Amino acid sequence: MQNQFNSPVERLENMREEALKGGGEKRIKAQHSKGKLTARERISLLLDPGTFEELGMLVTHRSTNFGLDKQKFLGDGVVTGYGKVNGRLVYVFSQDFTVLGGSLAEAHAEKICKIMDLALENGAPVVGLNDSGGARIQEGVVSLGGYADIFYRNVQASGVVPQLSLILGPCAGGAVYSPALTDFTFMVEGSSYMFVTGPNVVKTVTHEEVTSEELGGAKTHATKSGVTHFTAPHEAAAIEQAKTVLGFLPQNCEEDPQALEYTASDEKRPALDTLIPENAQQPYDIREAINEIVDSETFFEVQRDYAENIVVGFARLGGKSVGVVSNQPAFLAGVLDIHASIKAARFVRTCDAFNVPLLVLEDVPGFLPGTDQEWNGIITHGAKLLYAFSEATVPRVTVITRKAYGGAYDVMNSRNIGADIVYSWPTAEIAVMGAKGAAEIIFRKEISGADDPSAKLAEKEAEYAELFAHPYNAAARGYVDEVINPSDTRDKLIKAFDMLKNKVRNNPRKKHGNLPL
Repeated sequence: MQNQFNSPVERLENMREEALKGGGEKRIKAQHSKGKLTARERISLLLDPGTFEELGMLVTHRSTNFGLDKQKFLGDGVVTGYGKVNGRLVYVFSQDFTVLGGSLAEAHAEKICKIMDLALENGAPVVGLNDSGGARIQEGVVSLGGYADIFYRNVQASGVVPQLSLILGPCAGGAVYSPALTDFTFMVEGSSYMFVTGPNVVKTVTHEEVTSEELGGAKTHATKSGVTHFTAPHEAAAIEQAKTVLGFLPQNCEEDPQALEYTASDEKRPALDTLIPENAQQPYDIREAINEIVDSETFFEVQRDYAENIVVGFARLGGKSVGVVSNQPAFLAGVLDIHASIKAARFVRTCDAFNVPLLVLEDVPGFLPGTDQEWNGIITHGAKLLYAFSEATVPRVTVITRKAYGGAYDVMNSRNIGADIVYSWPTAEIAVMGAKGAAEIIFRKEISGADDPSAKLAEKEAEYAELFAHPYNAAARGYVDEVINPSDTRDKLIKAFDMLKNKVRNNPRKKHGNLPL
């Protein structure tokens, strides 16, 4: 029989061409009609031009059950390899929905595991572009084993190299646990969704009528569950978000984040001097303070629409990467509650794992009271944030802008849980509680026995405020290092973080701590 190809080179080129077609032109057009890109188009947007090196292009599945012997697709539904993002090495896998619905099976999983192993061994981030119908039913337990192999590697790589998950289509069932184990998750509005059990199962078991978008769409996970860190209107925007996050992070836990060139100039920010309202009960937007303090237009907020009473995100200060954690007085007065504590704790631990210094802006009146909070475990969840700050060994600087009350003062990176430097604005109030509440407790008998209880309460409230509603007692005891003019904050922080750049603090030797989960 005559050879179909003129030469081995021709045969190789033919196979490569076949692999590049994925599931074929018809399925590619169907993908585009849904407003979705193909696996390779996504990689081309993520990586620098001409840097992608594909691995495993000619891999095919091994199962022959239920008609799979009649369908052979080179690559087995996932494109894997490595390249560069802004000149830095990144490993990537991109599931191809045009091939068997992007379903995961033995060979598919092995390709992803190979990439993750290389990322771990060579100390570089791994980015997963997820678009899959789930486990390949025809391969049974082998598919489930493939997921477990990936989950195990997610855990081994956790805190060693950055792991980013982009959900660019369906991600359901067991598949959701790989993104859940990674550092940051990105979703696209209207075309991506995540859930453990889909709408049909929910309807059968609980009789609830719910759509895929309502159950596990981008908006749901951005506002209700907090599962996703970022949402985007389309895939290209989500990929740009991922590239931005990578820019704030180092390649691995042994390196520092990349610093950009910065030329010092006039670092005063006069707008900060008038930011705090004269009325202590009046809110203000902490983002205004953040944007004045950090390098211009560098603040990149994480989980913006979830637990809005706390604001977290990356920024640059004097060209260097920092993680920002701030109470938000414009939402629930900036109290700490369950969701805010979890959100901030996760971000603090991520920054600490990857050597990103922490800047804390504090204006917190306490923990949110109520049966809902207590019965749902605010004690345990609040302890997560306390644990995260106490465990963190990166440079940590706190600026108290206004209220710092009660146990929440301790939790928000106070000196006594390891903050390296604590600054305070003159507007700060550092006390067990607000002046009115304290006066009502301390002077209860005097107030109730007075001819004019309201006037007596006002008098005692002013007396307490004179003693405690300022930062100078804390400064006298060394809990605050310096009371500064707000306009000097940026300059002070640049100098402080520069001073702390070689900080070394080792926690006690142990297998691992027991975080209050």
